[in-house]
This record gives sequence, structure tokens and C-alpha cells, in this order.
Amino acid sequence: MLNLFKEFILKEKLFSENNKILVTVSGGLDSIVMSDLFHKAGFLFGIAHCNFKLRGKESEEDEKFVRMLAGKYKVPFHNKSFNTKTYSEKKKISIQMSARDLRYAWLKKIAKENKYDFIATAHHLDDSIETFFINILRGTGITGLQGVPVRQGIIIRPLLFASKKVIREYAEAEKLFWREDSSNFTDKYLRNNIRHHLIPSLKKLNAGFEKTITKELSYFKEAGDIFKKFIEEKKKEIVVEEGKNILLNIKKLKDSGHAETILHELLRAYDFTPETIELIAQRMYATAGKKFLSPTYRLIKDRHFFILSPKYSGVKEKEFLLKKNQSEFKSENLFLRTEVMDGNLSKVKDKRSTVAYLDHSTLTFPLKIRKWKRGDFFHPLGMKGKKKLSDFFIDLKIPINEKEDIYVLESNKRIAWVIKYRIDDRFKVTRDTQKIYKVISKS
Repeated sequence: MLNLFKEFILKEKLFSENNKILVTVSGGLDSIVMSDLFHKAGFLFGIAHCNFKLRGKESEEDEKFVRMLAGKYKVPFHNKSFNTKTYSEKKKISIQMSARDLRYAWLKKIAKENKYDFIATAHHLDDSIETFFINILRGTGITGLQGVPVRQGIIIRPLLFASKKVIREYAEAEKLFWREDSSNFTDKYLRNNIRHHLIPSLKKLNAGFEKTITKELSYFKEAGDIFKKFIEEKKKEIVVEEGKNILLNIKKLKDSGHAETILHELLRAYDFTPETIELIAQRMYATAGKKFLSPTYRLIKDRHFFILSPKYSGVKEKEFLLKKNQSEFKSENLFLRTEVMDGNLSKVKDKRSTVAYLDHSTLTFPLKIRKWKRGDFFHPLGMKGKKKLSDFFIDLKIPINEKEDIYVLESNKRIAWVIKYRIDDRFKVTRDTQKIYKVISKS
């Protein structure tokens, strides 16, 4: 098995002999075999152990056992204890997911601090097969059909060539000692259910099941590589980044002939569920304005694009005051300069929408600066009647995502200027104006 181990590392180009590897060891059969192979191969490595405090005395004994193993191999030992249950309750995620998040975050931190090139986990062939079925049951793209990847960034899995049976036979032949995790024997977790019931049933139906599924995983990996290249090419055609926003060209999606599949691959990175992505694909032919949410992002259907942007925190939008003698105003998204001039129509020269000339006598200070909201209306310059801002924006064909970043300048609960767009006719400069209040938007 030692030769197969070395050959697999060489074939998959996992690391070189000069690399320093952080080997994760729980104390169970798989990780004990992996650490033994690293030792016998003469690789440069250290051992890392996580104590998740989930099995009382068992967890403490596991830590002692792994510490002694590191001493036996005379390699560095890194360990960390976690209050996994508290983390799980706080994050509202499962114990398994909590342990995984805590584990990988800590391992990457230790690797960086101690200059390890890679982190080795003891996932084996059976794990990959189980993951394949877990992904199918939960819903997955083609990537999930490949089982456990051999490499993910600095995470490597040098035991993926070996089945559990082969690993156990090696451990027994080498007279290795390991600790049994009692949680492996319960059917509480989906993985254990698959391991204890589904896979044994499939082996009864096909004696060569393990060999067959291993070959299929290999085909899926090759297909996945081809598919990934296809998606990357389509992404170049369809996706445009504008600041914090990501725009997906709807026409090019439709023309691709594979809109829903491409959407699935593009949107799952932003935490959209397969069900939501299916709805988004159906709305490609609907009118603009439809909104879809994931835990972290929102997607809005505009006329020509799906617009992705980070979700707002839900905190109430801030309102700001502009005092009478204040010459500048700065916020994260807005920069205004103000100036008071003698009243004269000839001074109203700058016709840009980013400059407002207002009759000073019509203003009540301090002025309020806020984002527009539904129900707002004003009297657009040149019109006698009032108009809703929402209708005004539609007339100007302002994209939905841009609307949400529009501010207004308000005087005594009346909008004097839709900043960067148009002033209110009631505040315009006339022949009778004695003082002009000039405001320039610099942002």
C-alpha cells in the first residue's frame, strides 16, 4: 500500500518531497493509516488534531492518543478544542456543518502560521462514494457527482485511491492501533445511513458495485472538467461586473440554449437554491421588476439583465441634515458642495443634472438628505403637476438597481431636488430670486 500511496501522490501531483504537510489526525482508523504512510514515506509533516467536545471522555482520550502518536513520530503537534454545540446554536447550522467550519478555519490558520504547504485529510474511496449519494439526495450540479475532490486549494486527499477494506487490511497487517468513534455506529446522520444500509444493498445487487461506481466517478470528473470549461466560456459572454453589482445578460442566456443549467452554475455561488434558480429561469420572459433572494444576495430582473447585488442588512437607511452655512457634505455614497450666490438668472448657467440652482428663500434649514422611498412625489422642473418618483424613474428608464441608490434633498418635508436628476419646480430660481442656493453633486 505504501507504493500505491506514493504513486497516487505522484500521479495526482498533490505535493513534492520538499513540501511541508499538515496531516489531520482524529485518532480513527483512516487518519492513523494516513499518518503511518506519511511517516514511512519519509515526508515532512506535522500532525493536527481537533477536539470538538462532543463525546465527553472519549474526545479527551482521542486527543491524548494523537498527542502520543506525534511524539512517537517526533513531529510537531497542533491541537485545538472547540465548543461546537454553542457554535452550532449561534450559527443555526448542524453539528456536522459546525465541526467542519471550525475545523477547516483552524487548519488553514495553523498552516499559514507554521508555513505548511498543504493540509492532508484522510478521506478515502468509500467516503467519495458516500458523498456522491449524499449530493444526489440533497440536489447537486455535475461537480457533486464527482464525489470528494482530490484537491481543493491547499486541501489534499492522498487516500482517495484506497477503499475502507484496503485501509483496514493495511492497519491490521502493520499492527497499528486506532480509536473507534462511537458516533460512526449510529444511523442519526445521513452519511451513516448510506454507509450502513444503502451501499450494502447496492453491493447485493451488483457484486462489482465498488469497481463500477469508482469508474463512473472517474467519468464524471472528466465530464465535469469539460463542463467547467464550457461554463467559463459562457460566463465571459454573459456576465458583466459593475462595482458591487453583477449583471447577467438575459438575451445571451436565452440564445445559449442552456439557460437554466448556466444559471444554476452561475448562481449557486451566491447561495441560491435549485428551486429558486428554476423560478428565475422561468421569469426570463416575464416583465421587469421581479426580485429573488438568497441568504446573502438578491437578484432583480431588469429589462435586459438579471442584476445580482449583495443583500442590504435590513438596517434602516440613515438620514442626514445639511445645515444653513454648511459648504460640504460627505457620506459613503454622496459628496455635495454648496454655495450661496446673489440672485440673478444669468448665473444659472450649468445645465448638468448634477448641479441644482434653488431659490434660497423657498428653503427651510436644515435640509434633509435621504434615499427616496415608495410614495415619494415632486413637481419636476417645467411641470405644473406632481409626479411620483417611481413613475419619473420609469420614464427615464433608470435600471432597478440604480434606483435604490438615489437620494433626495428635502426641505420641510418637500423634495427640492432629486439629486443628480432634477429639481422641483416649486424651488426654481425666478426673476424675483434674491439669493441662489447652488448645490453640486461630486459623486
